[in-house]
Amino acid sequence: MSRLLHGELVRLAATRLPVWTAVVAVAAGASITGLLALVGPEHATPPMPGIDTADGVALVLGINAMLLFLPALIGTVAVTSEYRHRTIGTTFLVAPRRARVLVAKLGVYSLVGLAYGAVTAASAGLALAGAAAVRGVPLGVTPAELGALLVRLALAAAVYTAIGVAIGALARHQLVAIGIVLGVFYFLEPLLMLVPGVNAVYAVLPGGATAALLASTFLGEAVAAEVPMLLAPQHLSAAGGALLLLAYAAAAAVAAVAVPLRRDLR
Repeated sequence: MSRLLHGELVRLAATRLPVWTAVVAVAAGASITGLLALVGPEHATPPMPGIDTADGVALVLGINAMLLFLPALIGTVAVTSEYRHRTIGTTFLVAPRRARVLVAKLGVYSLVGLAYGAVTAASAGLALAGAAAVRGVPLGVTPAELGALLVRLALAAAVYTAIGVAIGALARHQLVAIGIVLGVFYFLEPLLMLVPGVNAVYAVLPGGATAALLASTFLGEAVAAEVPMLLAPQHLSAAGGALLLLAYAAAAAVAAVAVPLRRDLR
């Protein structure tokens, strides 16, 4: 296994993916958080909690959950590119135990996702602090509470990357895999959140679990308050959200390791 992990790291280092991952992480973390914190969520319609409150800080940082499809896409493309360029056949000839190859990919790209999340969290934290300083507004959380939220954001990115790797291994076709990632995280989940009677399911979907983990449930509750017949989803605790996300990642990883074992390469 150590040789497979080393091989994946060497393969990763030979590409531009680490550089572009860092660039995307900085842009994703700083842009949306900095802009929202600078404008002030309390000036939105309807007004939302300001960054001088704990709910406001969680809201501004939690908005990054909308961009967690990016690390998922990084994991997806990392695997499907091997199928697209037909290098996966060479990989399986060198290491015939496909399960071990896929486990190595899951391990390495989970670390990439964690690094992506760490950079995103750091840039988001700096952007938030910078915006608060520019506006002369104190943050509504202590440095320890802010650090805990940023750590949760970094861990969520690692989980989404692992899920993306699993989707890529299962779908194999790059466009199909990208469509699944974007369709589920960017279309299906928000759509379910707007359907009366069905939106309760949102709390146990990856998006709802992420909102619980990041303590950023205000958006779902605000949507429920604006739409008739829509009840606010009953979100899990932060620990419950973390465990549910890990369960999704574990289920996806098991499927990604088990399913491709006997499939023909094409």
